[in-house]
Amino acid sequence: MIATLLEYRDLSSTIRHFTFEVPERLDFQPGQFASLNAMVGGKEITRAYSLAAASKGDNRFEICLNLVEDGVFSPHLFALKVGENVLLKGIYGAFLWRQPPMDTILVATGTGIVPFRAMLQDHYCRGSEKRDITLIYGTRHAENLLWAEEFRALEANHAGFRFVPTVTRPDQDWKGEAGRVQPILLGLLGDRKDVQVYACGLKEMVDSVRALCKERGLERRQIIFEKYD
Repeated sequence: MIATLLEYRDLSSTIRHFTFEVPERLDFQPGQFASLNAMVGGKEITRAYSLAAASKGDNRFEICLNLVEDGVFSPHLFALKVGENVLLKGIYGAFLWRQPPMDTILVATGTGIVPFRAMLQDHYCRGSEKRDITLIYGTRHAENLLWAEEFRALEANHAGFRFVPTVTRPDQDWKGEAGRVQPILLGLLGDRKDVQVYACGLKEMVDSVRALCKERGLERRQIIFEKYD
């Protein structure tokens, strides 16, 4: 299916948010990913990118990704002009809200925040308040905290949602948490075993979070994860 670039906006010097349109209506669930395909350098390349927004019941989808300087597909996407195309092979993935609802801790680093944005949009747009949700989001620098104002607005408008941003290289103006996401997660977990933990980001962080949760006695079904490498 042909996907046409409608618009894009840069969220930082290396991170871009894309909106694509296809010829027919798309049905997908928040947390899933788009499988994109194109000819790059004479080779057919396919890559998966998490959807950055919940479905609006139309023919559009959004992704957000980091430019990998020595990569293959991300430079191709960053070079696209509005009106140009890639191939959408399909929307897939099982990184979804688990049932029954339990209090939830979301842990993201870097662009691992992308599927959580879509999942939170869907959750609160449906008026679902059946679980308390805490989002721990870590980056190196505060300016790389994507959609921070959106998450702060969610926190202001929903008593059951808490946003905990943290940076590992804070400047003198930073007022929030400093350091990695793991100690914050452990502090929130305490002795609780009646929670679900969702982790998304690079393999090292995700594997660390999974190990910590298992050490605290969470069952495998309570630890839901997506790795970006």
